[in-house]
Amino acid sequence: MDAARRSCVLDDQLSFVLYTASRSVTSLYRPLLDQLGVTYPQYLVLLALWEYGDSSVKDLCVALHLETGTLSPLLKRLAANGLVRRVRRSDDQRSVSIALTDDGAALRARAARVPQVVGDAMGLREEELKTLRHLLTTLVGRLRHTPDCGYPTEPGTASSGGGGFHSAP
Repeated sequence: MDAARRSCVLDDQLSFVLYTASRSVTSLYRPLLDQLGVTYPQYLVLLALWEYGDSSVKDLCVALHLETGTLSPLLKRLAANGLVRRVRRSDDQRSVSIALTDDGAALRARAARVPQVVGDAMGLREEELKTLRHLLTTLVGRLRHTPDCGYPTEPGTASSGGGGFHSAP
């Protein structure tokens, strides 16, 4: 193991760099999402619904790598704001389907500029963004398969984290 992996120096911690980067990137979204009336986690839910359409809570948990206990309050707030509706499936009353309302679907047009504005603010070239996304996706995939790392492996359970609606790790 190299010295950087054993170091107790804050700036040597990859986790600290990831945490700081995550907070910095999320802060770029805040003013844009404030204009849309949603938080960053709510925006992620909307992105999934815009991409995949009506979805079960379980499928959203898998796609967003969230636990049901984390997702449920987000869905309740989105429903209270008139952006989604929660519908019990007629064939299985235990399962809830989440659908966009007309307002939720219409919000997509207003949100269309968000990725470009945030991407421009990051100041990375396209190739750098691709490399960064690849490295982070690889890291998440490896962590997802590491025993006892705390990453969920079953949708909606304390050990879940699934692969989203697509099979790519």
